[in-house]
Amino acid sequence: MATFKTRISQISKKNGNIILANDYDSSVSNLETKTIQNIKKLSPYLCGIKLNFHLLLPLGFKEISKINKIAHECGLQTIADIKLNDIGNTNKVTTERLWDLGFDAVIANPIMGLDSLKLLVKSAHKENKGVITLCHMSAPEAKLSYDMEIKMGKKQQLYQLFLDWAIESKADGIVVGATFPKIIQYCYNKAGTKLDIFSPGIGTQGGNTKEVISAGTRYLIVGRTIINSKNPVDVLKELQLQSFVK
Repeated sequence: MATFKTRISQISKKNGNIILANDYDSSVSNLETKTIQNIKKLSPYLCGIKLNFHLLLPLGFKEISKINKIAHECGLQTIADIKLNDIGNTNKVTTERLWDLGFDAVIANPIMGLDSLKLLVKSAHKENKGVITLCHMSAPEAKLSYDMEIKMGKKQQLYQLFLDWAIESKADGIVVGATFPKIIQYCYNKAGTKLDIFSPGIGTQGGNTKEVISAGTRYLIVGRTIINSKNPVDVLKELQLQSFVK
């Protein structure tokens, strides 16, 4: 079986580089039905779908497993966005459950430390699963933490340390918000092809598709701009056109 990084890359060559963030708020009912409808309708224009606590908490094992199964049948990779960050044993048990549910990758928080991150990546790769780590998020207040100056042998900003750890642990990718294109450029220049950059924050949060793709983003994570649109297919087609700038 191919690695997660290879699988999602192969799909993106056919379908484009957009990952749907299927994050509905608590006022929305019929979450399972809406998610499956999204997958079946939008899968020709997606390479993956990201599911987080918006679905993982209200839905059960059976429902999430069904969603992942249908996503795979439609040719998509599925990512569990839980910002995983705990001791090694808890990370191991958590990812075992996620793999049982059918997920292909998990988003983790590297604040757990380099040793724990290495163990997480190693165990995931044994199952041909992926690990994507936070580097810098898309919200404006992310500056307060990810831009924080730290001293770990040398003065640097926290996101720079997280980038180094992602490279050293052989993570599959990093999350860098589309609202910070200069940081995307920094990460791309340093990491090159060692990992892929996943960028949320397009559209609703103000990120510009062409700008971030030019800066080095490999995959766009887009949620509300698509799921709140009256014509999500048209939105996806437009995003695809904008992303073909390299």
